[in-house]
Amino acid sequence: MAFYRFDPAMALCLESVLDELDAEGRPGLRNSLGLTWIRYSDANPDAGDGLGVSWNHQKPIYPASVVKLFYAVAAEQWLQRDLIPDSDELERALREMIADSSNDATGLVLDLLTGTTSGPMLHGEHWLMWQRQRHLVNEWLETLVWPELELVNCCQKTWGDGPFGREKAFYGHDNANRNALTTAGTARMLEAVMTGSVVSPPACRRLRALLQRSLDPDQRRADPENQVDGFLGEGLPEGVTLWSKAGWMSQARHDAAWWQLPDQPPMLLVAFSSGPDHAKDEQLLPALARALSAFSG
Repeated sequence: MAFYRFDPAMALCLESVLDELDAEGRPGLRNSLGLTWIRYSDANPDAGDGLGVSWNHQKPIYPASVVKLFYAVAAEQWLQRDLIPDSDELERALREMIADSSNDATGLVLDLLTGTTSGPMLHGEHWLMWQRQRHLVNEWLETLVWPELELVNCCQKTWGDGPFGREKAFYGHDNANRNALTTAGTARMLEAVMTGSVVSPPACRRLRALLQRSLDPDQRRADPENQVDGFLGEGLPEGVTLWSKAGWMSQARHDAAWWQLPDQPPMLLVAFSSGPDHAKDEQLLPALARALSAFSG
């Protein structure tokens, strides 16, 4: 059972929007797009209060940097359980991992979460232990008992040039062990953060502060990697407040966003688009957000 209630009117709207986007010259869009779209009726909703619709929402997709949202939530869980020490350096890494999408910062966070480090190949019991520890985030996600997380895999670092050594070996044959998320699982995690219903309300407030994006044109021009331009935030109306985590690489352009106009109910949209053509398409996600944010029911 979904964590939101299905809305037939939203389903019709989404079908129409996908038809329009496909007709604009994006053949095969439906096969390479995963999407979960939820709207709420209260300005301060609780988790599970939304109406929604989805497309390929349980299809595991390589998430690129969207996985950093999950690592940030896991870090808050580890801190609450005193499994890792708080420090200025951890706070800096979390901030740069989410706000700036730093891969280097992500590497430190995952090392702290799992007690592992990168390096040359390991062997025997040392290699087996390293692999077991790298699945600690997955083991924690299983304890949430969310059906939307059954197919996810959050155990790899994020890279610029790619993994080497033990990291490369851990990806497995044909990269079978690479990270994977669904839009349903990502939407549920983002909703939990935004409604204060995962780890603790103070932890969620800290995470929301990291996820908030500026839509100010001057600030966006000053930061070419602002996670707004070319993503969902670019298509939103003036005056919204946006919280999001984008992911982009040669084979993917993704975004997970929650936005809200003053004194209005929020809306949540997670969209994963895969393939080299969609990765280069800087107008797909803005067009999707522009069309769906205008829905009034």
